[in-house]
Amino acid sequence: MTESTRSTEPRQPDMPDWEKRFRAPRVSLPDWAEDAPHRSLFVSNATGTYELYAWDRETGEQRQVTHRANGTTDGVLSPDGAWIWWFDDKDGDEFGVWRRRAFDAPLVAGEVDEPAVPGLDPSYPAGLAIGRDGRTAVVGRSTDDDGSTIHVARAGEAPVEIYRHRESAGVGDLSHDGSLIAVEHTEHGDAMHSALRVLRPDGSAVAELDDTEGGTVELGLEVLGFAPVDGDSRLLIGHQRRGRWEPLVWDVATGAQTDLGLDLPGDVAAEWYPDGSGLLIAHSFEARSDLWRYDLATGELTEVPTPPGTVSGATARPDGTVEYLWSSAAEPSVVRSTTGEIVLDPPGEKSPGSVPVEDVWVEGPGGRVHALVQKPAGVTGPLPTVFEIHGGPTWHDSDSFAAGPAAWVDHGYAVVRVNYRGSTGYGREWTDALKHRVGLIELEDIAAVRDWAVASGLADPARLILTGGSWGGYLTLLGVGTQPDAWALGIAAVPVADYVTAYHDEMEALKAMDRTLLGGTPEEVPERFEASSPLTYVDAVKVPVYISAGVNDPRCPIRQIDNYVSRLAAREAVHEVYRYDAGHGSLVVDERIKQVRLELDFAERHLGR
Repeated sequence: MTESTRSTEPRQPDMPDWEKRFRAPRVSLPDWAEDAPHRSLFVSNATGTYELYAWDRETGEQRQVTHRANGTTDGVLSPDGAWIWWFDDKDGDEFGVWRRRAFDAPLVAGEVDEPAVPGLDPSYPAGLAIGRDGRTAVVGRSTDDDGSTIHVARAGEAPVEIYRHRESAGVGDLSHDGSLIAVEHTEHGDAMHSALRVLRPDGSAVAELDDTEGGTVELGLEVLGFAPVDGDSRLLIGHQRRGRWEPLVWDVATGAQTDLGLDLPGDVAAEWYPDGSGLLIAHSFEARSDLWRYDLATGELTEVPTPPGTVSGATARPDGTVEYLWSSAAEPSVVRSTTGEIVLDPPGEKSPGSVPVEDVWVEGPGGRVHALVQKPAGVTGPLPTVFEIHGGPTWHDSDSFAAGPAAWVDHGYAVVRVNYRGSTGYGREWTDALKHRVGLIELEDIAAVRDWAVASGLADPARLILTGGSWGGYLTLLGVGTQPDAWALGIAAVPVADYVTAYHDEMEALKAMDRTLLGGTPEEVPERFEASSPLTYVDAVKVPVYISAGVNDPRCPIRQIDNYVSRLAAREAVHEVYRYDAGHGSLVVDERIKQVRLELDFAERHLGR
């Protein structure tokens, strides 16, 4: 075994494009304060680490408001714009407390922000809603000992617990006047499909909504937000009653449900316009997305013009304009407005673009599989090809900008990304199909696309790399064990490697998800955990394997990775492992560059170009 200890090289004037993409200044879609819309909060990597920034739109001032060695991305702006809440964990372990600072407070070296809710011990976060009164917050928490709890916290008073359950649950939203609290819960034991409960601040129940199909199959519900009007009991929710995600308006006081019946293919989400008169519709279909406005009074649906590609987030402003974060595979992300302006344009060298994606549809064992293909311009196959597998598993690859795939393309590789069964955006049945045969279902779809890539002349069958992070890393290790002759290399980042040990060590919410996916605990369904665990097939691995892991990762903990690596080492299998001091990925730009450089180097040493 080789332990990688190389440090990153000094930045050079002739920095390659792939590194420029990681170093280029990036910003998130700004959140804005409901009652002070000139105050915003966003995330940027301007200092080389992803941190939170306050932005006063009246003065134009932008200030960094957090500064931690491993970065900060979880922050919430209070509705009055007075306070910034941010989550303080230890080196990426996701276990910590909420802190807060005044919006206009300068960042002082060595100064520690005050706890936002004194009296609450550290936990994993499970939602946060801050009241418009400036003194009330609803805090969701999760711990291994307590399961899920929700507390109402008021300034100057001890927090009061209003909800507790062993299964996963979290805060959905707090109504505009603070009288209603929407909770997503999985008390029925299905962590993939939440039910909804609306509580008063004293914990008493107001309304329940729990969708079932035939009394056995759960359908998911999600909270999208209360109407932004005092005394309005309408709650915007997402449902799956027609086999995909769609919004409806639920009046929790009367029980009335208004189904919008939108004639749009694919998944649909929504948020309120600030005056409550309409909804901003986010529509996702076949790896691309667009925006619409729905008028609640007339039922009229009007397109909000956006360029072809992917909208990763959008928000309607009080003046009726819409701001959105957009990118395509060829063009880097940018925060745009429907005014035609760029909302945030951070200083510094801009990111180079990349090549566009091509859509491929392949017949798989469970139906047509959608894949996105990028390859070097002007180059014909067969090419060394990287199958970069997305995490989740309930996520999907889209026509959006990603620095990692672009780096592989720069180095002469074709890149194929597969939206396997389990991916979102193709209907509920496609997403839910992986239950019980976890990992094996996804790999069947990946194998079908692999066969197409070879038969079409795109991919060189002797130079196929299987790679991914998180769930994609898990599928990488499972793939090189169950399909040992199909791949030339495996490169897995923060993977599940030993499913049983991972279950026992991971955060409580993920244990609930694994029980849902596999039908029970390792003790209750040992055969399913064994069939889906990469450790089961480790002795069949024939190809060189590279693994990177965060030593503080609560999602794919380090001990189960060490178990897998020890089995590789025991039979002197070719492998390398790189451990870094962070959690489930790094927020430090230099560290991200180092990891990509190590992966590229591993591939070149074992495959050549």
